[in-house]
Amino acid sequence: MTPEPYVDPGCAGLPQHATKAVGLLGRIDLPGEAASVREARQYLRVLLAGTGHPRTDDAVLLVSELVANAVRHSDSRLPSGQVTVAVARRSGTLHVDVVDAGSATSAPGVQTGTDAETCTGRGLWLVQELAAAWGWHESEAGRVVWFRLANG
Repeated sequence: MTPEPYVDPGCAGLPQHATKAVGLLGRIDLPGEAASVREARQYLRVLLAGTGHPRTDDAVLLVSELVANAVRHSDSRLPSGQVTVAVARRSGTLHVDVVDAGSATSAPGVQTGTDAETCTGRGLWLVQELAAAWGWHESEAGRVVWFRLANG
């Protein structure tokens, strides 16, 4: 399965009044460094604890993979770089955006030959396997990689 074309506005790059329409649960800006992966996991776990979302563990795993990719492969890893995680509910799904500074030399994609036994390069493979949909696009806010999880 390849990423689905981006058709909705996401959350992270929208003005506050627009994010209310898509059920924004929360948003956090993190430095573009490895420690932010742990912070993103903790933030999402706490944020979803109050919602009773049945796939919290999957959401935490996937946000961890996307933030790890952002701080490894995007220009967000440069000094003063930043990664934003935005989480929303819409139409019975959980929608998560991870926004980074992008990269002129690489774009998100599932590596060929990746499977459950591969030790590296399987972040987007996991997203593809667990998410109901995922994709990426460029926006004014930066490169947005997103996924959706159905409630169960």
